[in-house]
Amino acid sequence: MTLSTSSPSSITVTLQQLLAASSSDDRHSLQQVFTANMTAAVSESSHQITAVQLDAVINIPFQQFCLDSRQLASNDVFVLLKSHTPNCQKSRDHLYQAANNAAFILSEIDPRALLNTTSVSNHADITLPNDSTAKAQQQLVALPCPVLHVPNIRDFLGTLIQARLQYQQPVTLPTVIAVTGTNGKTTISQLVAQLTQLTGMSSAVMGTAGNGRFGALVQASHTTGDVLAVQQFLYQMGKEGAELLALEASSHGLDQQRLQGMPVSVAIYTNLSRDHLDYHADMAEYAAAKAKLFDKAHFPDLTHAIINIDDEHAQIMLDTAHASNLTVWTYSLDSLKTATFVAANITPSLRGVEISLRTDFDDGTMNHLDIVSPLLGRFNVANLLAAMAAAVALGISLEHIAAVVPQLQGAVGRMQRVPSNDGCFIVDYAHTPDALSQVLASLKTHCKGQLWAVFGCGGDRDAGKRPLMAQAGLAGADKVVLTADNPRTEDPNAILQDMQVGMSTEQYQRTHIEPARQAAIEYAVNQAAADDIVVIAGKGHETYQEINHVRYDFDDSVILQNALKQAGRV
Repeated sequence: MTLSTSSPSSITVTLQQLLAASSSDDRHSLQQVFTANMTAAVSESSHQITAVQLDAVINIPFQQFCLDSRQLASNDVFVLLKSHTPNCQKSRDHLYQAANNAAFILSEIDPRALLNTTSVSNHADITLPNDSTAKAQQQLVALPCPVLHVPNIRDFLGTLIQARLQYQQPVTLPTVIAVTGTNGKTTISQLVAQLTQLTGMSSAVMGTAGNGRFGALVQASHTTGDVLAVQQFLYQMGKEGAELLALEASSHGLDQQRLQGMPVSVAIYTNLSRDHLDYHADMAEYAAAKAKLFDKAHFPDLTHAIINIDDEHAQIMLDTAHASNLTVWTYSLDSLKTATFVAANITPSLRGVEISLRTDFDDGTMNHLDIVSPLLGRFNVANLLAAMAAAVALGISLEHIAAVVPQLQGAVGRMQRVPSNDGCFIVDYAHTPDALSQVLASLKTHCKGQLWAVFGCGGDRDAGKRPLMAQAGLAGADKVVLTADNPRTEDPNAILQDMQVGMSTEQYQRTHIEPARQAAIEYAVNQAAADDIVVIAGKGHETYQEINHVRYDFDDSVILQNALKQAGRV
């Protein structure tokens, strides 16, 4: 999506002016960051950018930065970044297209090699034959605007973009709390925004379920936008007076440094389970990407790390946070563990949960507090502990926080209850085996009858998790309905076949297979008894179903409401 930002500036600026405007006493000022990184880029460049070339670019006036050649305005600076799915021809087209309008171009890719390459599968590894050096250099010089190869531009691009925004109109940026992990990011970020708003702060959120001031979110297309969109959004929230921004930090966003330059003060880790292995090579690489959020080398404003010690991958986050000398607080649902925030006792009901909270800070201060939460599910207790810890890290008293917890609302599509006269019908985003297991385990404690799970798996994604999803559903639910999710370009029946691998006869007897998602939801509504709980999992807040590159209107909560009406259950 396109984020709401201020109008493009008509006032030009030079890189030199941005550097001069940077505070010299700021420990991570743009002057220091830019000088160090550009010096490294010059020294590492195979064609040795000269000081004259660098000075020429530094003093060229421009309006703003742009990452999309299609949106480039005259006299913008175009930043050409590598793609995760490399395509030399496409990158070269972007370069040529931008060169006609840009004031100058900063390229993460070696432009000489790109111009001289006709067919290479991965432009990150392009090498230039010795006999082509002169020809490539001639092609580069012939372009309508200067192009500089800056291989480490991601190390300071966010800082550079924010400096440009601030140069036009300085604003006070919100304090940033960032949440990472496979599951829980959306709920925790929205709970943080609610808690801070209810205790007197002006808050905003950025993530999967939407971006904007809390209560007025605009749908997002990515969990973590590109670095330009993220910095523009941060700036816009500052202009609107937001004091706090709670955002989701995806592993993709962290790995690609889309959050570089964000003033993250508090970092939260939830959990790690199989997901995104179509992007990351393995779970170790996935965990390492998440751990970057707790590294002060990447986020110099960090003060606190809040980490779920019930998760098996927590240690790498703890080690990284301790190495950065952060204040480290932990949280747990295990009453026998030693953690900063512990749910010593949890009593579930269909109205929510009652929690006996025990806190133990490093200064020896211990407290016991009874909390009533309207959020369903055991894992939402963990989400609440993380959000409360973040609010305490901001200086809000625990008692003040506890007093407003009963007013909290769950995130849209996260354990969202759809009203009915009988039975209990839930829409949830759980789309990984671990998330589905947690949702079902949590709902089982509330269930008097049978627990139903309606879910599928997305197409064009990690096929290895498909049978794992089916087994997670069968292990946690009494009745399972397998259906389509977002098939994308795959045949839904083929996806369903993958999900059924390894199923036993007994499991088949508890399973109904219906490729059409609407029909699957209607089947569950018509078959579920008055004491049953039905969870429609996998899509949550999404309002579409993607089939063969087309997004059709499809909102699980709306489909479920209509099915309940047709069945006379509302």
